[in-house]
Amino acid sequence: MNLQQQPPALAVEIASFSFKEPLPPHLFSLDGGRHGGGFVFDCRSLPNPGREERFKSQTGLDAGVREFLDALPEVQAFRASVLALIEPAVRNFLDRRFTFMNVSFGCTGGQHRSVFFAEQLAGHLSATFPGAVVPSVVHHNLKAKGFI
Repeated sequence: MNLQQQPPALAVEIASFSFKEPLPPHLFSLDGGRHGGGFVFDCRSLPNPGREERFKSQTGLDAGVREFLDALPEVQAFRASVLALIEPAVRNFLDRRFTFMNVSFGCTGGQHRSVFFAEQLAGHLSATFPGAVVPSVVHHNLKAKGFI
């Protein structure tokens, strides 16, 4: 009896960070199964919730910030563009039995937009590739700022 082996899951590390801080050193690392590549998206071209008083003490994890960003056409267009790049790359990595991918989002403070998009992508990948893709999210600046 020939049992077909299940392909390995693709671990997708999704990071948010601030462009005002040094870039997280692992982004282009070859350590720990990394291959030195990945995607880095710059969210600074989008409206910044941090400029609105009501959102200054919140993050992209908070419902109000998510609703604010989700309602903007330019945010919807940015998300669609990101997914148009990421989904074929994920399919390619799965076909080739790769086990790791890195996707990062940066914004001014690493608090609102980049956090929002990191979470959005993680949810999308979990729903689109159940069991085949295991996303993990790392918010590099939220802990330092006392949000998590």
